[in-house]
Amino acid sequence: MTGKQLLMVVGDFGEDYEIMVPFQALQAVGHDVHAVCPEKDAGDSVKTAVHDFRGDQTYLEERGHDFELNASLADVDPADYDGLVVPGGRAPEYLRTYDEVLEAVRHFFEAEKPVAALCHGPQILAAAGVLDGYEMTSYPAVRAECEAAGCSWVDEVTTDGNLVTGQAWPDHPEWLSQFLDLLGTEIEHDERVAADD
Repeated sequence: MTGKQLLMVVGDFGEDYEIMVPFQALQAVGHDVHAVCPEKDAGDSVKTAVHDFRGDQTYLEERGHDFELNASLADVDPADYDGLVVPGGRAPEYLRTYDEVLEAVRHFFEAEKPVAALCHGPQILAAAGVLDGYEMTSYPAVRAECEAAGCSWVDEVTTDGNLVTGQAWPDHPEWLSQFLDLLGTEIEHDERVAADD
């Protein structure tokens, strides 16, 4: 397998698991992931938040880790990337106000490149005006925004064309699996047997 070049757009108080897990998992299977944030450079950090579900009407938010960016949005060209990852959390509500973020998102849809969005990440896609006609999911509280942007909302991890969506970090196994399929990633399992002494 030849690894793909993937762009991940993150921001302060993005969901910790939704940034950390895909970033590391996609690297683990051979992809090169560049994490960027507007107005920050490679080597800068964003603060993450941990969202937990404990039976309340909404999630509980606590401070997560510092996540170090490894590229600068100002220096990247979306045309150099094979796919886009848009994590959720609170970051999308402000990231969608940056023209350079919306322009980058539009590139991936115009070029029909694979896009994986999770949780509140579709808020950015809605602001970019790219959801019309898609079947997709999101964090349930974002459903109204997605439907207003022209999509058909469903209650499960979904792939439609170039877009893979999930509701929150508990969807990681299926969401990442569908994204890897869309990228054409083939993972070979090597059965190793310990030699007898």
